[in-house]
Amino acid sequence: MLLVVIIVLVAYLFLLFGIAYLGDKRAKQGKSLVKNPYVYALSLAVYCTAWTYFGSVGKAVKDGLDFILIYLGPVLFMPFWWAITRKMIRICRVHHISSLADFISSRYGKSFFLGGLVTIVSVLGVVPYISLQLKAITQGLAILTKESIQQPLYFYQDYAIYITLFMAVFTIYFGTRNIESTSRNEGLITAIAFESVFKLLAFLGIGIFVTYIAFDGVGDIFGLAVKQINLKQLFTFDGGDWFALMFLSMLAIMFLPRQFQVAVLENKNEKHLKKAIWLFPVYLLLINLFVLPIALGGNILLGDRFEADQYIMAIPLHLNQPVMAIVTYLGGFAAATSMIIVSSLALSLMLTNNILLPLALKIPSLNKYYNGRGANKLVLNARRFSILAILLLAYLYLHFIAGSFSLVSIGFISFVAVAQFAPAAIGGIYWRDATKMGAKVSILVGFGVWVYTLVLPNILEITGYTNWLQPESILYPYSLLGLKGLSPVAHAFFWSISMNLLTYVGVSLLSSQSSKEHNQAEMFVDI
Repeated sequence: MLLVVIIVLVAYLFLLFGIAYLGDKRAKQGKSLVKNPYVYALSLAVYCTAWTYFGSVGKAVKDGLDFILIYLGPVLFMPFWWAITRKMIRICRVHHISSLADFISSRYGKSFFLGGLVTIVSVLGVVPYISLQLKAITQGLAILTKESIQQPLYFYQDYAIYITLFMAVFTIYFGTRNIESTSRNEGLITAIAFESVFKLLAFLGIGIFVTYIAFDGVGDIFGLAVKQINLKQLFTFDGGDWFALMFLSMLAIMFLPRQFQVAVLENKNEKHLKKAIWLFPVYLLLINLFVLPIALGGNILLGDRFEADQYIMAIPLHLNQPVMAIVTYLGGFAAATSMIIVSSLALSLMLTNNILLPLALKIPSLNKYYNGRGANKLVLNARRFSILAILLLAYLYLHFIAGSFSLVSIGFISFVAVAQFAPAAIGGIYWRDATKMGAKVSILVGFGVWVYTLVLPNILEITGYTNWLQPESILYPYSLLGLKGLSPVAHAFFWSISMNLLTYVGVSLLSSQSSKEHNQAEMFVDI
């Protein structure tokens, strides 16, 4: 079975490579594939990662309909997303912006500190999310081949390291072919659109299989589930959590680096937004259509023999359908690889432009390249190094930390992190008087609250220091200042975004703009 799976995976990766190569070739011939609005809309579905593919079922088993909030938020936000994204696209074209960090720093007087800060927060927030994809891939492969899910003793025995290296090669080859960081990566986006179609069809396939072959339809599943599951608990509504998670997903759809990359930077024609505002919500509806039937069906068939995140793989194997299991796994593999590729590309552009190159300019031995023909080589090598470093960091996170958390928990941690860019980014394109100091302090405050209320407790839990602060304390991370009744994610999001927004407005009102800031503000707001 292992040999068959490896052959299928290699064949799929070569197919992906071929599609990306074709996309680049057609672009050079003036027959661009990404000029199609459907390709643009499908590329936005990079939002649906392994978290969607595997983790939604797990969250549905644990929390019922809460899983839908991650998709309901973006659907309800679409009219506003269209207006904000269109303005961002125009700004990026006029100012030759190549990343989210460039966008925010450029608005506030092209601040080096602000660009570096956004980059660091993005890397710290998104690298765990990339490791989540690697975790899902390796867990699915272990289930498929009936091997142990435990981490191997030696790295060369770990399938994840080979997948990580291939993702690095693929992203480096198709994402660093042009020296201009603002140039479109047409081959890569074509491959992402293909993966969006493939993972949707695979998920619908396993959904139909579970609902209508393993069982006799939705009614049969619910009828059997009633006898052994408290269905009322699955449909319980928690107002505070629901609102917080829905609002969080609204911000994530704009400020996850991969979403900014495909929606803003890779856009070929702003008219494509008109197609995306209805096609993308339809996609989100379809890919969630069978989540609840699979969750309930898995609980009926498998019970607690598998974690809920693994139901989607375990069900066809339990019913002796290895071909269906392999196709299902490939769908999850596509969901994971598309996220890994675009996220590593987006983060590498931030690292290169906002940290590595500015530092290189201060090193005499490297600075000489900018006086000759070595500048292009230096820039491309910096991007390639960044991609490799990001993916290896994600692998190390997987090896040492990610095993302690579920797919959903890692994903939410990343969502809360990138939400901290919302006040500075959205405020920056609509409020002329917003200042660089306001943006800096607000992101630092939001980031600090995120670390204290969400990251620190998890780290202490791993290390065994669980009694460092009593729950009765007003500084307890999960009930800060006495706020109780929310889940850790909703609680962290409420405090981080509230403090972020208040600081952004307050500091901006108390500080003044430089002439450069004022000019940039005028150009951004009046684009």
